[in-house]
Amino acid sequence: MSTDLSDPFDQIVDAPFDSALSERYLVYAMSTITARSLPDVRDGLKPVHRRLLWAMRLLRLDPSQGYKKCARVVGDVIGKYHPHGDQSVYDAMVRLAQTFALRYPLVDGQGNFGNIDGDNAAAYRYTEARLTQVAIDLMDGLDEDAVEFRPTYNGEENEPELFPGLFPNLLANGASGIAVGMATSIPPHNAAELIDAAILLIDQPRAEDAQILELVKGPDFPTGGIVVDSPAAIRESYVTGRGGFRVRAKWALEDQGRGTWQIVVTEIPYGIQKGKLIEQIASLINDKKLPILADVRDESDAEIRIVLEPRARTVDPDTLIESLFRLSDLETRVPLNLNVLDHTRTPRVMSLKQALSAWVDHQFIVLRRRSEHRLSKIADRMELLDGYIIAYLNLDRVIQIIRTEDEPKPVMMAEFELTDRQAEAILNMRLRALRKLEEMELRKEREALAKEQADLEALLSSDARQRTRMKRDLGKIRDRYGPETALGARRTLVAEAAPAREIPLEAMIEREPITVILSQRGWIRAMKGHAELASAETAKFKEGDGPFIAFHAQTTDKLLLAAENGRFYTLAADKLPGGRGFGEPVRLMIDLDGGTGITGLFPASAAAKLLVAASDGRGFLVKTEDVIAETRKGKQVVTPRTGAHLKLVKPVGPEDDYVAAIGDNRKLVVFPITEVAELARGQGVQLQRYRDGGLSDAVTFRFADGLSWRMGGEQGRMRSETDLAPWRAARGAAGRMPPMGFPRDNRF
Repeated sequence: MSTDLSDPFDQIVDAPFDSALSERYLVYAMSTITARSLPDVRDGLKPVHRRLLWAMRLLRLDPSQGYKKCARVVGDVIGKYHPHGDQSVYDAMVRLAQTFALRYPLVDGQGNFGNIDGDNAAAYRYTEARLTQVAIDLMDGLDEDAVEFRPTYNGEENEPELFPGLFPNLLANGASGIAVGMATSIPPHNAAELIDAAILLIDQPRAEDAQILELVKGPDFPTGGIVVDSPAAIRESYVTGRGGFRVRAKWALEDQGRGTWQIVVTEIPYGIQKGKLIEQIASLINDKKLPILADVRDESDAEIRIVLEPRARTVDPDTLIESLFRLSDLETRVPLNLNVLDHTRTPRVMSLKQALSAWVDHQFIVLRRRSEHRLSKIADRMELLDGYIIAYLNLDRVIQIIRTEDEPKPVMMAEFELTDRQAEAILNMRLRALRKLEEMELRKEREALAKEQADLEALLSSDARQRTRMKRDLGKIRDRYGPETALGARRTLVAEAAPAREIPLEAMIEREPITVILSQRGWIRAMKGHAELASAETAKFKEGDGPFIAFHAQTTDKLLLAAENGRFYTLAADKLPGGRGFGEPVRLMIDLDGGTGITGLFPASAAAKLLVAASDGRGFLVKTEDVIAETRKGKQVVTPRTGAHLKLVKPVGPEDDYVAAIGDNRKLVVFPITEVAELARGQGVQLQRYRDGGLSDAVTFRFADGLSWRMGGEQGRMRSETDLAPWRAARGAAGRMPPMGFPRDNRF
């Protein structure tokens, strides 16, 4: 039983909360940055990947050996090197084996390791794995003191701080990770191109970025695809270390005969799950967001094959695929954030050249360390060979000493001037080895070692020799991953895409005729088909409500709504509620308060220009494109004077050359349309002068055709007045009484 009677409250230390929190969070942040999320620039690995490969190496899972259960590997990793969750370690191992995730897989998996559809791998008790040749190349030199080792978390074993191999893993396989306050995202590249660039940097350490980019064309994704950025954009990303790459699917047109065709996608962008991509495209079809696409089918086996069927043979294939690039993940942006740990384990964003230079510098350090390690091994062996030669020359005396002396070792050391290691080696020789102690063979081996020793010493003393040796070694690696090999052949095409075409709205929305009805209280609906406009007056309305505006349109149209305060709003015809029921209040679709009346509603395609006028008779011409609003708030076009409001909005015909205006006082004036100002917004000019009242109506027309108006009645007869000379005046005149028979409501 414990006898410690100290008060636990004596251990409490008073400290400011903010400093205590910041100190602890900083420790966590630094741990995440340096020991979890960011790769090392020298081997491109995070600790979990490095420990996985190291554990597999110790399990002798070479490519020439058999597979072992992944559970065995994961158990070793979390038990000896990486005390974290088994599932996270297995997930990292699975990614190292996925041919669609890694350009050069480091693990050779057997069993279900997931697929490009997005399905998960089987549990680690079902799958098996071994190392690939790439991993062997990456770890080459671990037995030759090429890198430092450190104790594992419990101090029982040692693990390498990084890998020394000549494979440029950071850029070849890429990396991604989110730390605290920073992240990294590096796409994969072609190893042969990286090695060519490294050889260039060995010869010309100050090579320009342009020279490197002549060799490194761009990312090389395991899933292929096409990088469609311009050379300038690619260069900017690589020079700054930040940016991204637009990647498109690879597709081809298949002729089905008789004028029919289909699009077949054979490669999809990197990081996109095929299953989700097909669901995304299918939802575009179901939601009628891309009516020119009829169907999508997945006919993939080992190779990707996604079939896209057009709605009709008349559809333009380029329009269809461009639309899919915009609306789906057939085109994505792969980010570049070359944020890595440098040789001092400090996180920093590097350019492509800086990352390659750091890797080359590391390889020279590895070369020197391996050479020094080999020199020490040669010296040890030569020391033993010298002892063996002495023993061979004095074999009978050596045997006599061993047979007669109680302690033969000091006697031999004194008599033949042997070192302790030499004497120990002679004493430990087996009798069967005596027949091999031939002086010629011993001297031949010693001469070979002496020559190798001289070569290594010359190598270590000459930077030029080191550069030559490095280029030779890199050349051997390049042969293994060259463009002529199955693994090394470039998979991603780098080709700048043509400027994006403006895809017509009709391509996104199924074109159907509709009849738009707006009630007096502002309820809007769209009936299918072009119904008789007279029937709109007999349609059902809420009690106390009635017809206000009705017209024919298409679902692809944009509708313009003009309010009395002079603001214009834009509605999408395909988004209007259906004709069943009373529709919905248009004020729920736009930011229009209940106290502001509606002046007009019409398709934006009705005319290229509009005549707008306020109740006080001031107005102007405006281009239709200038009144289209992109937001719910609309666009202020007319700014009526105090007490006035927007009275009318009328389309201007292409041949209209005159304006007719009539006031509440039943005075009519006609003047040339050229006298009306064309503005983007404002109050405009005085169309007609009034002593009492204001503007009742106005219209544009062709002077040669005269002015026409409805006579009323069920027959809908029209009346025209071709001689308008009596009413012809300058803009702003008061006018005179209209012709006989003009409607009593003073409206054209």
